[in-house]
Amino acid sequence: MRTERATGLAYLGLALCGLLGHLIIQNRLYVDGDAAATTANLAAHPTLAGLGIAADLGVVVTQALAALLFFRLFRPVDDVQAGALAAFGLINSVIVLVGTMFTAVALASVRAGGTAPVLLLYDVNTAAWGLGGVFFGLWLIPMGRLASRSGVLPGPLGRLLIVGGVGYVISAFVTYLAADTTVVTGVLAAPASIGEFAMIGFLLFRRRWAAPN
Repeated sequence: MRTERATGLAYLGLALCGLLGHLIIQNRLYVDGDAAATTANLAAHPTLAGLGIAADLGVVVTQALAALLFFRLFRPVDDVQAGALAAFGLINSVIVLVGTMFTAVALASVRAGGTAPVLLLYDVNTAAWGLGGVFFGLWLIPMGRLASRSGVLPGPLGRLLIVGGVGYVISAFVTYLAADTTVVTGVLAAPASIGEFAMIGFLLFRRRWAAPN
């Protein structure tokens, strides 16, 4: 399979695992500020919680794989930028893995009838994902620069990824500068989401890829 197709599949896997685990399942189980409700949800839905942990591990694996494949794909364009893309992607993958450890401990404790502070563990996981947004943003910035310089991908896509990456970095700071920033962080993340799915589409469905592999 050509490098760009493999990169697109890894990136698509990252998007789907993140959507399932962090946005859908965790929001179903985790009740911010309510330890009793969060613990009860874990006890009532252990299989769903286990699936959420598996999805988060999927994020770890697919982002690490995508980071390495992007490096291989874009190294002929600019090896320094490609190295930065891979490094930031791998760092974010490790941060997600650390966050997943906490939810795994929470689930194991509930299954064993323990008394671990389940809400605190989920709070740490949420903080890891939020602060890890710095490195997710940093991985999008060199991706956008490389896309713009590749001669294969459209320039506006590269600029959109750069804007989205900057938005992710800013949102990680904004989250802790005000009490309620959900709308603001959502707006800041929107360009990144659009740019990422556009990138996945180009990687998977572009018939001719002239960049060196």
